[in-house]
Amino acid sequence: MRRAIIWLAAFTMIVAACGGGDGDTTTTAGGTEAPSTTADAGGEPSGDPLVIGTSLPLTGEFSVPAIKHRDGFQLCVDLINERGGLLGRPVELLVEDSRSDTQTAVTQYERFISTGNVDVLFGTFSSALTFPTSTVAEQNGWVYPVPSGGAGRIWERGFENLFYFQQGTAEIIGATPIRALEYYRDQGLIPEDEFPTTAAVINADDFFAIAISAGLVGDLVPIPDTDVVLDLSPGWLAEAGIEAVVEQAWPVGEFNDWINLANTIQAADADIVFVGTASVEEAVSVVDAFNTIGYQPKLLYMSQGAQSEFRDTVGDSANGIIIHTSWTTDVNFDSLLAGEPYGNADFIADFTAVHGRAPDEDEAIPFAVCQGMEQAIIATGGTDQDALREFFQTRTADDPVRTVLGEFNWDEKGLPIDRAHVLTQWQDGELKTVFPAIEGSVDMIYPKPEF
Repeated sequence: MRRAIIWLAAFTMIVAACGGGDGDTTTTAGGTEAPSTTADAGGEPSGDPLVIGTSLPLTGEFSVPAIKHRDGFQLCVDLINERGGLLGRPVELLVEDSRSDTQTAVTQYERFISTGNVDVLFGTFSSALTFPTSTVAEQNGWVYPVPSGGAGRIWERGFENLFYFQQGTAEIIGATPIRALEYYRDQGLIPEDEFPTTAAVINADDFFAIAISAGLVGDLVPIPDTDVVLDLSPGWLAEAGIEAVVEQAWPVGEFNDWINLANTIQAADADIVFVGTASVEEAVSVVDAFNTIGYQPKLLYMSQGAQSEFRDTVGDSANGIIIHTSWTTDVNFDSLLAGEPYGNADFIADFTAVHGRAPDEDEAIPFAVCQGMEQAIIATGGTDQDALREFFQTRTADDPVRTVLGEFNWDEKGLPIDRAHVLTQWQDGELKTVFPAIEGSVDMIYPKPEF
């Protein structure tokens, strides 16, 4: 019952919205004070740059969304500089490529902190890389704003310096497509006798993908290096009266037996399928395998697939696939950049002017992280890590951080309060919002059109 109450509160909030540190090794510019105001809009920033360090997996299995994260960070930094810099100083984004390798990412963040050349940090992409790199930041007392690291195990370690810029942990994501199905059933758009009763839950052996599946099936999740065990029973599927008839994982980067996996799901006659992938390439492989054997679920949810690259690769087969998202053009939150109003329309126009296409969530999420850090630095008048941490910890619903993803304040774990995911669906080549029912949303297509 508590799970449902938490989700309902977050759902209500999104509908309403639609109307240097103190660690021993930290002796860098992270403790340098700066003036408490920005330069005049359009003025030239001066002095030493304020350097932001981030490691991203620009090559390797996470490269597609990571490159988008870099572009979202960079756009924000460029716009801040156009508006006079941050605290009158030019802002410099330092990006290093971790090559999707955990130890490389850890080493890069250690170097950011120890060399004295970086003032503040941005987090990396993926739960698998966020788990160890956030430990580096925590041990050194550096604030670590996380763009993409939703696995629950990241947030159950008692850390004080992590702040998540999405909707909540991956374990709750499965609630969104389930609630969407229930909503459309209750509205009479899905007949009672066509409501799904069986599901296949498949995922990569990846922190984030595992967490989504764990929430769906109600697993026990031990948190590494602690005595904490998350009890997710009975699971979002069981709560909706849906039986999981297939549960299967595959090794990341080492799997090519997609046809046999698809045959297993088809043999179980699963009505709907939930797919947690570690990369866009894996999402494409699942769709191709279903196409090959002619398997047609009534609903196909994928954790990756909102990217234009996915649609362009699978073509018409994307039609009807649903994907959760943290950002959509249909929700125009009030936002701030350089202390001035800045909305989704501004973000879309600015990004399109640079890249020749509209952004997606993998660019909007890092942009929001940058907005949050900018607001913290302006409010505290510098880059002192203790002050930045206190700023984020003391945000409230009445005094939040304001971003293109919406308003943020955080609980004691660093997780955002009262936020829910949005569900989107590819419909005739366009990604449409289908749940919750908000301005600009459309009805979900169910059952999914044939491949």
